[in-house]
Amino acid sequence: MRWCRIAVICLAALAALLPQDGRAQTYPDRTINYIVPSSPGSSPDIVGRIIAEALAKILGQPVVVLNRAGAGGTIAAAVTAKAPADGYTLLQANTNHSFSQTLYKNLSYDIEKDFSPIGRFASAFYIVLAHPKLGVKTLKELIDKAKAEPGKLNYASGGVGSATFIVAEVLKAQAKLDMVHVPYNGGGPALASILAGVTDIYGSPYATAKPFVDDGKLVGLAITSAQRIPYLPDVPTVAETLPGYDATTWYGLMVPADTPRAVRDRLQAAVREAVNLPETKRRFQDLGYVGITDTPEAFATFLHEDIAHMAQLIKQYNLKPE
Repeated sequence: MRWCRIAVICLAALAALLPQDGRAQTYPDRTINYIVPSSPGSSPDIVGRIIAEALAKILGQPVVVLNRAGAGGTIAAAVTAKAPADGYTLLQANTNHSFSQTLYKNLSYDIEKDFSPIGRFASAFYIVLAHPKLGVKTLKELIDKAKAEPGKLNYASGGVGSATFIVAEVLKAQAKLDMVHVPYNGGGPALASILAGVTDIYGSPYATAKPFVDDGKLVGLAITSAQRIPYLPDVPTVAETLPGYDATTWYGLMVPADTPRAVRDRLQAAVREAVNLPETKRRFQDLGYVGITDTPEAFATFLHEDIAHMAQLIKQYNLKPE
């Protein structure tokens, strides 16, 4: 009888240990939640759905996009940080998370300590948009108009701490402009506001702005990359008017810190395969995204350096949450 009890205890202990290891080895065997820190229709949402669709095909399980917009990506990150570390909740991180790590003082998580990086998969540039009602065709004309009418013009963003906020705030600071900030809960509502003429200016990801620039509903003044883009040779950069200006964003996947290594390795391989699919490459090119195949180690190093860079911007331009 005593030996039976010992055997039962041993088996119970093994049962507690084996499922976790077994799940890691058979991962994935059910639906994966893919957390996007922005609203539906925004650039992070668009690129996220491209990758989520590719991952579903590669991993053989549904990958469901869940939008958790607001507060510079911190809502999405907080949700993911509290999720089980089993690989079934993925965070699509981006520039917002580097910026918010310093901007917000009382976060419930640390983006470096509470997450494990899987890898970056894309980067993108922005385009400074103006509503046609302003009557400006170039960035210089916009700057001249804003200086002639201090405090009159306004600009939209996807919220304080978002990449679109950074794009506008740094431009405003470098050009020494007095404009009113109108924050929205994500890039989708911000874009809708300028389309409706509610706001005057918006630094939008190129992917979401392109169709509205093409049909004349919005005026594209300049792109935010350091150099002109080969497939947009006639579109000037902000740096041509404001030397040194450079604002691009990145996208990558992260999971809760204690996620098993076998699961992280499987995800990293799947993301790399997803980026290299011909369909992904075609869709990225059509929308102005640049694919990246990154290692977890390289992503971790990049993230650490990006956080330091954003902290410097926050200090240099005295940026604060509103």
